[in-house]
Amino acid sequence: MSEIFENTEVAFRLKSDSELERAYFLFKMISHQPLVRIGTAATNFALKAHLPVKGLIRATVFDHFCGGINEEDCLPVIDRMYVNGVSSVLDFSVEGKETESHFDAAMEKTMKIINFTDERKSMPISVFKPTGFGRSFLYQKKGEGKPFTPQEQEEWDRVVARYDKVCKLAKEKDVEILIDAEESWMQDAVDDLCEDMMRKYNTGIPIVFNTLQLYRWDRLDYLKALHERAKKDDFTIGVKIVRGAYMEKERERAEEKGYASPICATKETTDLNFDATLDYILRNLDTISLFIGTHNEQSCYLAMDLMQQLHIDKTDNRVWFGQLYGMSDHISFNLAAIGYNVAKYVPFGPVRDVMPYLIRRAEENTSVAGQTSRELMLLKKERKRRKE
Repeated sequence: MSEIFENTEVAFRLKSDSELERAYFLFKMISHQPLVRIGTAATNFALKAHLPVKGLIRATVFDHFCGGINEEDCLPVIDRMYVNGVSSVLDFSVEGKETESHFDAAMEKTMKIINFTDERKSMPISVFKPTGFGRSFLYQKKGEGKPFTPQEQEEWDRVVARYDKVCKLAKEKDVEILIDAEESWMQDAVDDLCEDMMRKYNTGIPIVFNTLQLYRWDRLDYLKALHERAKKDDFTIGVKIVRGAYMEKERERAEEKGYASPICATKETTDLNFDATLDYILRNLDTISLFIGTHNEQSCYLAMDLMQQLHIDKTDNRVWFGQLYGMSDHISFNLAAIGYNVAKYVPFGPVRDVMPYLIRRAEENTSVAGQTSRELMLLKKERKRRKE
């Protein structure tokens, strides 16, 4: 497979010179951990103190990593990417809300996005986060098999109803719905709910997709067991695979509570687990559809090689590649340029409410030094190319 991800002209085609400079500045900042810590603290203080910083945030980090403050605001970004073969997954990235009214609002927003998506070829996929639909405590208690109080049972029934309402609409509109992953102590309840929704709505074409975080060593075994149940009970599986987002938190909790860490011991083991799961799914594409959520170039090359070996067409709707908006454009746009199905996760929401998401993005980038330096190297290469 030729080194397609080196082509910076294709990768940054949508970026103006000023946007390219902004991206270079942001990743340069993110590459320094102390600056991220200081910037995070200063941003949190400024927002809490209601200092006039929203304009600055909007013009820098927000506009680089987010599509806009609402669905309509995202349309120019979505349309520009789609002209270049990259679809969008609109992601309402408001985190940390824990009231019934917020959960209902998140469900209504997700349904609005599905309806919004249904009208546009550029958005064939939608998404929601489980803790957007119910309290973390409930997922944990359910997953541990502990009995609910009558009030908690009513609350959980409302969580199930929200899932069902959203998945039913997605089925009616023929829009795939990705359900994000949570921390391991909540994920068992999420897995069970996702499987219930698959049984109900994944008759034929998969609509409901669960997410596997493959820095967890048990996830491939979970998928194989789910696959056996799906074949036996005649439903199809939708799976998004990612490496994972809560590693430090998972390890700290396991140590604190004295149980074996659910996280692979090394980065290399995680990579092997991800690639083995990718291989398993592509060899079972008749019953499992796949969304490959990765910023790892080698895993993308492996997927391309396997698709070629297994005679899977680049445009087969059962295989999608996905990256986050504002990151890994060298992967997204170069894959799309040669005909693969590619979608960017496009976060959106009010500036203040999306800040926890943006801070997490910055912190994750500092912990993946190789990825940040790769972004910088490619941005530097494109700056040089444009000046020649």
